[in-house]
Amino acid sequence: MLRLFHFPTAARHHLRHRYRHHIRTFINARIKWVHDLYLDTAVEREKNLKPLLSLKTLILSQPSQALPLPAISPLKPHLQLPTAAEKFIRNYPLIFKIFLPPNKSKPLPHVKLTPKALSLHHDEILLLSMSHYRKDVAQRLAKLLMLSRAGKLPLYLIDLFKYDLGLPHDYLLTLLLEFPEFFQICDMGVWDANGDIVFGLELVSWMYDLAVSEMEKRAKQDGESVRIKFSMNLPRGFDLEKRVLEWVDEWQNLFYISPYENAFHLAPNGDQAEKWAVGLIHELLSLLVSKKTERENVFRLGEFLGFERLRLRKALVHFPGIFYVSNKLRTQTVVLSEAYRKNLLLEKHPLMVMRNRYISLMNLVLRRGKPIGGVIGHRKVSASGKKGAKKKDDYNRLSRSDNGDDDD
Repeated sequence: MLRLFHFPTAARHHLRHRYRHHIRTFINARIKWVHDLYLDTAVEREKNLKPLLSLKTLILSQPSQALPLPAISPLKPHLQLPTAAEKFIRNYPLIFKIFLPPNKSKPLPHVKLTPKALSLHHDEILLLSMSHYRKDVAQRLAKLLMLSRAGKLPLYLIDLFKYDLGLPHDYLLTLLLEFPEFFQICDMGVWDANGDIVFGLELVSWMYDLAVSEMEKRAKQDGESVRIKFSMNLPRGFDLEKRVLEWVDEWQNLFYISPYENAFHLAPNGDQAEKWAVGLIHELLSLLVSKKTERENVFRLGEFLGFERLRLRKALVHFPGIFYVSNKLRTQTVVLSEAYRKNLLLEKHPLMVMRNRYISLMNLVLRRGKPIGGVIGHRKVSASGKKGAKKKDDYNRLSRSDNGDDDD
């Protein structure tokens, strides 16, 4: 395993001596896990969005912008479809349309996007092509690379965060061509299990202006000292023991070390080292457009950087007010608690606004061309009720905006 570090300044070398002998003081208290219904809803709300967008991209990559239905089934694992391909496609009739190509004998059923989905896709392309958006995503990627302190990561690790960072599907072509002063392909100096060279992406040069964490920027805006403290947002009904609260208060007063600095000289079981690890996870989640990612992604990146899984697991467990781990969608998702008010993201990132439009379209259900209500999570809403009526109004507005295109 590679451990790649960057030492950008000499000014913080005193930290090596100041905290070298700092020992762990965390008390032996069991911190229980408590459901946060709001954050669980935020995670579950995006159910099936990622595979749906992957399938959409695949269909539109074809010259005819259509794909034979039988050709999709073998791609189920690659697309991460949760069900059989045909069932998945039929679940979203306002996104996908199954049809028989004309003028062919014994034609195979094909799949294409509906006019509404195509319109939404064109809006998305317009967003992704905007210069300020592309610069924003390039800077997010650059900061992710700088978390390695060497300014480079293998491509397989970057791909884990591709969706969460909002990277374009062809980012290796587009971002490298557009930002040659930022990125370049590199040989990581290792080989994979098949004996092939592992390639990575690295920064052309260290970007000191970007190597400032979200916590540091916030402290500077608020005029705070180096005693940077994390926001603690405990779920309703969550009570910490008094002795744990006292320890957390002492821990918050420890010196904050930037995640863009190397602090592996600290005793790994010490409180100061844990604050650094918490800061690294906090910064990682802050870079992501939805402020959340699968826990396994955090672990795999951490292992590459030199963290043991147990160390990162403890950092998540000890501070439930900073991070929330949701068990929804048959996986574990780490959520940055402070980024949400109830189940809504505080930062209205334009890509998340676009993804919410896809979710709204996914949640509308048609039968014989007529709206019958919406599906929110696993709960169906009747059109005869108030919520069903609201979904019907949403559908009508959507239909008017598409100039009467027929999806049947």
